[in-house]
Amino acid sequence: MTRDYEGLRRKLDALSDRVAQLEAAHGGARPPGAKESAPYEAQPPKPDDGHRPPPDEAQPPTLDAETFWALHGVQQRLAGDPSTRGGAVMIVGSLTLPNGGPVAWHQIAGSDGLLTSDWSDQALSFSALGHPVRLELLRHILAGVHATADLAEVTALGTTGQLHHHLRQLLAAGWVRQSGRGSYEVPAARVVPLLACLTGSWR
Repeated sequence: MTRDYEGLRRKLDALSDRVAQLEAAHGGARPPGAKESAPYEAQPPKPDDGHRPPPDEAQPPTLDAETFWALHGVQQRLAGDPSTRGGAVMIVGSLTLPNGGPVAWHQIAGSDGLLTSDWSDQALSFSALGHPVRLELLRHILAGVHATADLAEVTALGTTGQLHHHLRQLLAAGWVRQSGRGSYEVPAARVVPLLACLTGSWR
């Protein structure tokens, strides 16, 4: 009876681990229109002998190829370049902006370089996004409102002086650029990274 109890306890522990993984994979709200990502494929139950391998022996989870098709594409290319043999992070997107303009972009960086670089160098870029008015300003510019005079008519963006202050912050960080006198745009190479930052912020 004691032996049966121990086996049940181990199975319950394994089940609790799976529930925690599923909750972590699906926890929190998702942005409107976002598809639910499948959790890791079901793993075989842990053996009843109570042995659990140390972390360095643990195998990486198997990911569903249909759901994680983009990830599988990246993984297949990792070994082909010395800069990505340790892993890589990729930003990719293809979309049509509200004003009808098409945007397609991808950017890849080796994880070794990312993890060893000085992240403080990117503080200005993140800081520029850390204000609700500036995020709203970027949304309006992407929607096709480019002229300062037209942006000044958007109540949520504050006074003309505040608007120019926020534009300067975004200009300095490279999130916007001047496309003419009194006109601003988000550079094509920044549209997808900007939307990727927004997507990554959803929890």
